[in-house]
Amino acid sequence: MTDVTLPRPAARLKVEWKTLGLMAGHWLAFGALIFFWRDLGWWIVAPLGACLVCLHGSLQHEVLHGHPTSSRLLNETLVFPPIGLWFPYRRYRALHLKHHDNDHLTDPAFDPESYYLDPQAWSGTPGWLRLLYTANNAMLGRFLLGPAISTARLVAAEARRMAQGDREVMAAWALHAAGAGLVWWWVSVICGMPFWQYVVFIAYWGNSLTLMRSYAEHRAHETVGCRTIVVETHPVIGLMYLNNNLHMAHHERPGMPWYELPGYYRANKQRLLSDNCAYLMRGYGEIARAWAFRPKEPVVHPLPQSLKRDG
Repeated sequence: MTDVTLPRPAARLKVEWKTLGLMAGHWLAFGALIFFWRDLGWWIVAPLGACLVCLHGSLQHEVLHGHPTSSRLLNETLVFPPIGLWFPYRRYRALHLKHHDNDHLTDPAFDPESYYLDPQAWSGTPGWLRLLYTANNAMLGRFLLGPAISTARLVAAEARRMAQGDREVMAAWALHAAGAGLVWWWVSVICGMPFWQYVVFIAYWGNSLTLMRSYAEHRAHETVGCRTIVVETHPVIGLMYLNNNLHMAHHERPGMPWYELPGYYRANKQRLLSDNCAYLMRGYGEIARAWAFRPKEPVVHPLPQSLKRDG
């Protein structure tokens, strides 16, 4: 009797329906808000639009960690186009996954999301730029100036990569430009909103809200585990950030979906807060009261001896 090799059944597509439902609700809300912008007025459109842009950034973060399906291409499609405008998704993915090398957290030489500078870089920084960076390390400064500073630094770094012939970076920015074109088409051609108003009144402040979440996420510390915060906040804010405010839990379990993080945090709270040296804030209001008008930390990394570098 001849053996017959049967084909393997195709792998079933994994779907996280809670995330998929949230994505659908997000796109419906964003589309309706922009379509009816004249009827609703800027007092409603601007703050709600900023919150939806922020939520979109949180959904992009969820996608780059492998949610809500087992298809990477489908996941990326679900958060396309880039309504926040400023950061190509594929570059965000590459840089953020590098950020998850916990041993190098906050190290400006290895962590692409570090706000610290090396002493050598600081010594060559013009005085006016030093003032901007220092202001950016206060919470109000991060809210007002952060998107502009982050965008300028990103574009400068990415331009250097493209000048060196990095085709992956070029492709990411080309795809981002096409997505931004779709945003313009919906906002201005279909809905009639001047695009500069969308950028100034919605997209910019949506990115500011994202930077409020990341403002105190990490700190310089001798112990690696003590560099990552937990912020216990209102569930509505937690939803906008997809519970990434429970950042110590996220860094410990980066593949865990957003809706499981609160339960994981509650079950492991004592250990997590022990591991991060009780780096805990009870809401973003507490962070604002402490650092709204003064820098949380210096721009130059204050503990270079704690960084794990070869040589």
